[in-house]
Amino acid sequence: MNNTKHFNVTIRVWRQEGPEEPGRMMAYKVNDVSPDMSFLEMLDLLNEDLIKKGGKPVTVESDCREGICGSCGLVVNGDVHGPDEHSTVCQLHMRRFKDGDVITVEPWRVKSFPLLKDLAVDRSALDRIMAAGGYISVNTGAAPDANSIPVNKDDAEEAMDSAACIGCGACVAACPNGAAMLFTGAKLSQFALLPQGQPERQRRVLGMLEAMDKEAFGNCSNEYECEAVCPKEVKISNIARLNREFLLANLFGKAEPAATSSHLISTPDVPEDE
Repeated sequence: MNNTKHFNVTIRVWRQEGPEEPGRMMAYKVNDVSPDMSFLEMLDLLNEDLIKKGGKPVTVESDCREGICGSCGLVVNGDVHGPDEHSTVCQLHMRRFKDGDVITVEPWRVKSFPLLKDLAVDRSALDRIMAAGGYISVNTGAAPDANSIPVNKDDAEEAMDSAACIGCGACVAACPNGAAMLFTGAKLSQFALLPQGQPERQRRVLGMLEAMDKEAFGNCSNEYECEAVCPKEVKISNIARLNREFLLANLFGKAEPAATSSHLISTPDVPEDE
């Protein structure tokens, strides 16, 4: 297809006025689509047309549109974040489609992410898991010397890889169990690997897993879908580290073993240095 030629597509999009209202798929034709448009720009084009005709625009969440914040999460033609591997919806471009295509767009279908309206869902459950992890103990005042706390290079790089998680929820949306193990493992690993994260290490893992259970996320069953769709390529080895941190906290910590031990039954046994 000539990349300069505009084309038309039909969008089948989920419309739902609110969490308690019934929803259904609605079809709209979007004309004069440029192949250089991002998928979100195409939805903007659709909404402009709906407003001109006196209709209600499709509610869709987005912010940075640079693949950084992850708030644009959608299911496009059955694919979490769309057909491009390790990418967010805002980085998906219309050149991936052709004239006459019918594109189905749906929100995340996860119990722990209640639908707000149309394509927007509430992912604050992930924020509450992070909040349960608490803080790290650091000295305040003058900035410490950059080399005062030596960190192994491999540990530092792996911590950075884990910290790359943008909390978009794609791992949860792709998991058949709606599990948040990869997200939680990544947020835990970025501290567990560094000396600054050691003082609260045991309390952190128990708190985060307890919060994860309260939010009704499912358990890991080794599907590996989470790693496959992660836009930042966060590795499933973070789940293995989460399991180890949990076991160590219960073996050597002061807290009693938590109900979250059920998460350890069938989670990936991946070497930590993988």
